[in-house]
Amino acid sequence: MAIYTRSGDKGETSVIGGRAWKDDIRVEAYGTIDELNGFVGQARSLLQGEALADLAEQLLEIQHELFDCGSDLAYVSLDESKYKVTGEMTERLERWIDQLQEENPPIERFILPGGSEAAAVIHVCRTVCRRAERRTVTLGRTTEINGEAVVYLNRLSDYFFALARTVNTRLGQSDIEYIRGAKVFRG
Repeated sequence: MAIYTRSGDKGETSVIGGRAWKDDIRVEAYGTIDELNGFVGQARSLLQGEALADLAEQLLEIQHELFDCGSDLAYVSLDESKYKVTGEMTERLERWIDQLQEENPPIERFILPGGSEAAAVIHVCRTVCRRAERRTVTLGRTTEINGEAVVYLNRLSDYFFALARTVNTRLGQSDIEYIRGAKVFRG
């Protein structure tokens, strides 16, 4: 079986229910989610050892959900019966965030991406997730989409922030505080 089809050689691609230009906001939205999924896979590969195994499992679940999210955005015409992203997925992320936050030290200042290599890559996931959310919001302003996808992406970026801090904590690395700013959080 050939991996190439040549059907996109003129700048179009297939979406569910039709075709679209490769720079269409729909393709940009789910393409950014695909990019995010690649970074999540990289982050997951860095979570080695028993101390991080539960977090690697969470990231594997998130990778499946990101495929679901991209699939939901690929529909040209609204078909709510086929949507995969649900409010329950977001609620589970919130539970994970709460659990992660219990492990993290109090925070007073903004945190710079870094600490351990794994945490740095997770911060890349957070920033790409924010871009995916922005692209999805833009798509939703021009056509009907599964609104749960926006909520899920919003919460997922919060999850990545908490996760990066927990990874640093478990690895004995300190977060890198942004020292040029005032204390903005109250423990």
